[in-house]
Amino acid sequence: MIPPDPGPGPVATRREFFRRGLRAGAAIAATGGLGAWLWNRHPPGDFGRTQASDPRKDFAVRAAGPRMAIATGRDRAAMLRRALAAMGGIERFIGRGDRVMLKVNAAFATPAILGATTHPDLVAELARLCRAAGAASVIVTDNPINSPESCFELTGIGAAARASGAGLFVPRQGSFRAGTLPGGRLIRDWPVLDEPFAGVTKLIGVAPVKGHQRAGASMTMKNWYGLLGGRRNQFHQDIDGIIVELAMLVKPTLVVLDGTDSMMTNGPTGGSLADLKATNTLIVATDPVAADACGATLLGKTFRDLPYLVRAGEMGLGTADFESLHPARVPAQAS
Repeated sequence: MIPPDPGPGPVATRREFFRRGLRAGAAIAATGGLGAWLWNRHPPGDFGRTQASDPRKDFAVRAAGPRMAIATGRDRAAMLRRALAAMGGIERFIGRGDRVMLKVNAAFATPAILGATTHPDLVAELARLCRAAGAASVIVTDNPINSPESCFELTGIGAAARASGAGLFVPRQGSFRAGTLPGGRLIRDWPVLDEPFAGVTKLIGVAPVKGHQRAGASMTMKNWYGLLGGRRNQFHQDIDGIIVELAMLVKPTLVVLDGTDSMMTNGPTGGSLADLKATNTLIVATDPVAADACGATLLGKTFRDLPYLVRAGEMGLGTADFESLHPARVPAQAS
């Protein structure tokens, strides 16, 4: 039996937060219902599947300017600010009145220290920067594998959204609409997260760098997997194919790839600090293929080691040869 949690003091230590996260994860597993949750949260057949629509979502900003910046350091918020400055500033992408969505990776009910999810420091700083640039609203969302409420809270993403004045959208069954991707082979009459996109004018994807047992790596392109409802784990049978189709589905304004600490082993869930390596890098780009190709190098790979990156580049969905974009390199500031 898991002992009751006496609750944190006024300020929880990193060790306490880590301990509580492991306890919560054990509690979820102990219910015996995790498998049913994974399979049945959004069962096909409940989404008006005869009314499939075109689910494509294009929020790209095609104005001239730098397409990629690579910052180094340990302070995520500071690296983000410096990388954006090298690309012309957040104002190049977000203007007055914009309604911004931050698509995070909140897939697992684990604390941020384990590196399996988007770091709350990035959520808070991105929301703050967008609001400072004049955005009318910022919402944060994902369709987690575990209970959304638990995932948003244990990862710290929910608290970061609230503290920065952003809204938090927690998906429910009615948040999905059946869609068919033109030219797609897998996303056909499939439930896709739709409700939170109403009124959105700009989209930013924010993901950590992780190894992945099936895909080889999970980064910004794999992050769009969270837009899929239904029994989406069946797509693992063609993981490269679904990641490529997700790149066809979504054209973001920006992606932010966090390689401050990269998950080198046991990805994508991890579970131990030993799975992480300090790689001290943050990538901001308008091209998710280029961002992920750069992120692959933090895992000791090249884009040629990841078939979905090769295919996406060949299909013209982005630039796998990220060096050809001449990314701005932003060194760490002297302390």
